[in-house]
Amino acid sequence: MFSEYPDYLLHSYGYENMENSSFFPSTYHGVNNQLFRYNVKYLFQRALSVFDFTIPDSWERNFFLNTLYGIGFLIVVSTDEYGTICQFGNVYGYDLYYQPAKATVVNPQFTEDHIPASKYADMRIWKDCGLLRLSPTYTGIYDICRYYAELLATAESSLHVNLLNTKFAYIFGAKNKQQAESLKRLYDDIASGQSAVVADKSLYDENGELTISVLNQDVNSVYIGGNLLNDIRSILNDFDSMIGIPNSNLSKKERMIVDEANMNNFETKALCYVWKEMLDRDMEHLNRMYDLGLSVKFRKEALGNDQAADINPDFVSD
Repeated sequence: MFSEYPDYLLHSYGYENMENSSFFPSTYHGVNNQLFRYNVKYLFQRALSVFDFTIPDSWERNFFLNTLYGIGFLIVVSTDEYGTICQFGNVYGYDLYYQPAKATVVNPQFTEDHIPASKYADMRIWKDCGLLRLSPTYTGIYDICRYYAELLATAESSLHVNLLNTKFAYIFGAKNKQQAESLKRLYDDIASGQSAVVADKSLYDENGELTISVLNQDVNSVYIGGNLLNDIRSILNDFDSMIGIPNSNLSKKERMIVDEANMNNFETKALCYVWKEMLDRDMEHLNRMYDLGLSVKFRKEALGNDQAADINPDFVSD
């Protein structure tokens, strides 16, 4: 039997759930769901707040940031049509130190009729073009965002389920399928927030007595929302520490001593210092090649008041 759905849908979670959910319990998918995608977008934008970039006015800032953080690098090339521009593309080959040696710009506007694509293919890096890298691994931060987005989606979905469960603290036992279906509809009505709910007559015997068994649960014993909210905040703090946003150490119950606070500050900046060193090095080289005036600074808000006061003012954005 041939399916009416295209091949690419046959291997998707949506198709799998649609076909199998009637027969088997749904399997857990930490990714490829709306909550996960929401968190990826939110965390990615959160990461963009650490640095303040100075770039040419002719460069599209949205493209610049999304490509640099998403892909991990930008190819900078001088064109007759647009001047010196930053572009997405591929890097490949090896130089003496096993670093990528060549680059090719990938852009639909680069065609033989408009802009000769062959002119911007197989370019020698730092000879025919330049690179602006976020990290020494030529990678962006989507893997970091996806990792923490899955953790957040799992914790947040657990919170939603737990909050729903604490709204109705009873378990019913039904003697037949008809009674079970009536109870399901009854619970749906109550969970949806209806102020008045009418019970099906199948739930009562001829004397007007309920024929179902009810188990009353202690709401406080099943409520873990407070713990889940702390877990969500802890995941966000961990992400902030990874990308360089100051945060407090929630695991410390007492006031942290100065040394502990300084250790947390260093942990918060460990990775973004590597990024800034890489960006500074490439920007210096690009400025020599093309006179672009590129620069990058930490935002004061991302450093925190104590660190901003102790650091070189030229290192910090106004």
